Amino acid sequence: MTVAHASGTVSVTKLGARIGAVVGNVRLGGDLDVVTVEAIRRALLEHKVIFFRGQNHLDEDGQYEFARLLGSPTTPHPTVTSHGVKSLAIDSEHGRANSWHTDVTFVDRVPKASILRAVHLPAYGGSTTWASTVAAYESLPASLKLLAENLRAVHTNVYDYAARNVEPLRPNTQAYRAEFESTYFETEHPVVRVHPETGERALLLGHFVKQFVGLSSAESHTLYRLFQDRVTRLEHTTRWNWAPGDVAIWDNRATQHYAVDDYDDQPRKLTRITLAGDVPVGVDGVASTSIAGDAEHYSIIEEPQPLAS
Repeated sequence: MTVAHASGTVSVTKLGARIGAVVGNVRLGGDLDVVTVEAIRRALLEHKVIFFRGQNHLDEDGQYEFARLLGSPTTPHPTVTSHGVKSLAIDSEHGRANSWHTDVTFVDRVPKASILRAVHLPAYGGSTTWASTVAAYESLPASLKLLAENLRAVHTNVYDYAARNVEPLRPNTQAYRAEFESTYFETEHPVVRVHPETGERALLLGHFVKQFVGLSSAESHTLYRLFQDRVTRLEHTTRWNWAPGDVAIWDNRATQHYAVDDYDDQPRKLTRITLAGDVPVGVDGVASTSIAGDAEHYSIIEEPQPLAS
């Protein structure tokens, strides 16, 4: 697909049938024209995660100004305030997010998108994998779709980290973890949310899920694995091997992601800016509800932006 804009054409090259595309002939920054921005938005909604190569000119300020063209940037994080002012430093020195998740689902106003820029990369490893939660839902048989649509789950920022990591936490990671949990958040979300712009249905799960409402821990665990395994089927995923100058943008309402921890003790650093989203709504029209914690300081609740005709 190509879209004409002021300096040429935006190219969009698919990486897979269900998720992922590379967007070319774009120099990211706050000065992009309206046609180009609209082409990026359309590509993001269609492909769920999009990648830009060769953006070596981009710094944190440029990343932030570009982000403002796509929406309203949040503060870097609801609880982690010591790792950036405009963007959140995704730094291997403070932890490795090697678990499937959708960003910040422990608040009621789940971010609509994230923009991630490579700053310092290891010599090998350190790729990131994204999964389409829309494809996961669509792959379910009718009976399981109906079950998922009638479930709600509680998400929290105090989740079972120890179950995923058997090695002791490093001091820097312990400090980051303590800050991450410094204010307790808990939110009840529908397991199937309706995408506010595309109308698609997507599974809203990931490692912040504590329990399904009305079910025991054992029942919740069994159902979680049933649905989460659909998300991470290889045909629903795309894997990106980072290079200097790369930028990734993903639709946080339609994806999960996993940072692969296969780069030993090498440093790895990226910067992430998130964009304000809406409060998820289930198939039954019932919105998510906050149980604990107030996220107003983190993000506004942004109404979906209509695409230009």
